[in-house]
Amino acid sequence: MMENKVKRFCLRVLAAGWLGFMLPAAWADASHVRQLLEAKVPRLAPHVKSVTAANALNLYELYTDDRQILYTDENVNFLFAGDILDARTLQNLTQARMKVLGAVHITDLPLDLAMKKVKGNGKRQLVVFSDPDCPFCRKLEQELESITDVTIYTFIFPIGSLHPDAPQRAHWIWCAPDRQKAWDDYLLHKVMPKKQECHDSLQDIQNLAARYRIDGTPTLIFADGEMVPGVIPRDDLEQALGKH
Repeated sequence: MMENKVKRFCLRVLAAGWLGFMLPAAWADASHVRQLLEAKVPRLAPHVKSVTAANALNLYELYTDDRQILYTDENVNFLFAGDILDARTLQNLTQARMKVLGAVHITDLPLDLAMKKVKGNGKRQLVVFSDPDCPFCRKLEQELESITDVTIYTFIFPIGSLHPDAPQRAHWIWCAPDRQKAWDDYLLHKVMPKKQECHDSLQDIQNLAARYRIDGTPTLIFADGEMVPGVIPRDDLEQALGKH
């Protein structure tokens, strides 16, 4: 993870005094910053997917392959990790950019590894990374029960460090003749999945989650690529599905 290579601290624009530390107004070209990055920080450069002007403090935004935003000056003398806030509105500019840069397109996901549940006309789409023993995942399933006209793709993502029995139960659910039914029975009705053996693809899902920096459940991905962690109440979920 890049956070192990760059010491994190918050860069927050909350006072006019920050202006005294701004860099010269003439910005370098992004391609020149990329060249300097390759020369000065060769270990980082291959992991930087894009270099663009950050439109704040004359910094440049570096978006990495492990889904982080870093910042640097035009001479690549310093690297910054943290959030930039607009002092007038207190809008988190870094988070706003992450919604754009970090969008996860559903069509890019290996949906053959997910359970597919079509409700009503299935027109709307939702992806969920879920742990069978996560109480918040169980709550989400309850919230989804009364929502229709949606196709739900569920990636079985047990987190053994939090729920020691989840990997085994996830394996049994995967091996069930009807995974979706076994999943629904367990999460909605507390019917323990039948013990059975097969070759599963749960490690592939673990790798997928790591690629997108998903480390908690439930994690929801909407049709426009927005990723939202945690449970969303039914009415808010309905509204969110309508927007996406």
